[in-house]
Amino acid sequence: MTDAARVLELSEQWQDDLASWAIPPAILDQAEEAPWSHPVAMFTVAGEITDSPSHRLARAGISSTGSVLDVGSGGGRAAFAVTPPAGTVVAVDHQQAMLDEFADGAVRRGVVHHEYLGDWPDVADAVPECDVVVCHHVAYNVADIVPFLQALNDHARRRVVIEIPMHHPISGLSPLWKRFWDLDRPTRPTAEDLYDICLAMGFDARIERWEDPEFGHRSPLSSADEVRFTRVRLCLPADRADEVAEALASAGPSRPRELATIWWDRH
Repeated sequence: MTDAARVLELSEQWQDDLASWAIPPAILDQAEEAPWSHPVAMFTVAGEITDSPSHRLARAGISSTGSVLDVGSGGGRAAFAVTPPAGTVVAVDHQQAMLDEFADGAVRRGVVHHEYLGDWPDVADAVPECDVVVCHHVAYNVADIVPFLQALNDHARRRVVIEIPMHHPISGLSPLWKRFWDLDRPTRPTAEDLYDICLAMGFDARIERWEDPEFGHRSPLSSADEVRFTRVRLCLPADRADEVAEALASAGPSRPRELATIWWDRH
């Protein structure tokens, strides 16, 4: 099999696997609110950012006063974790509220900042190259993954660092989908699948698997907001909030989340 054929095969499988996570129309059509919204509060960066393999790998690729591009930036956790040494931070996000939060965070940290509104790689031509490109917890939202990854690579002078959960980020809700809707959720794609695509594309990629012990213990959402967010994700009406709260309580404390950092250097 040629490299191009291998890339095509893997990328089509990735797209099919992501499509299998679609909510059945019979459930989605009766939802009171869109289930895929992301509260800005969940991405606010406050206080000290806990170090991680992803942050260390990104930091190692940035010279003093260098630059970092954060694709799918949210509030900027991935970028601000490497300032310093980065003196310039660049954000791309499809929500203006996220970019506003990013800009506020950059001002508080006294670093040069630039924000670009839109989807990656649609806006890539307008975005400058940086020493390091970081992309945290975005890939599972990207069906057309090959041009997305290629644009990350093309915008990095030195290194690309991608962080994603080992399994789909809403896999944790699978027991609740079964409980409330008797719906079995998929198990693919995985971080290993993304890693295979990176290798097939010719990137000298490596992967580090690790656990986030703080997952579930640093949510900026109140208990009531957590219940509401979960209920909306499950396409349940407001009058079932008490049932969702009971289900969350019975689930017990969150286990450490399994994460993967995929990175490569540009040569």
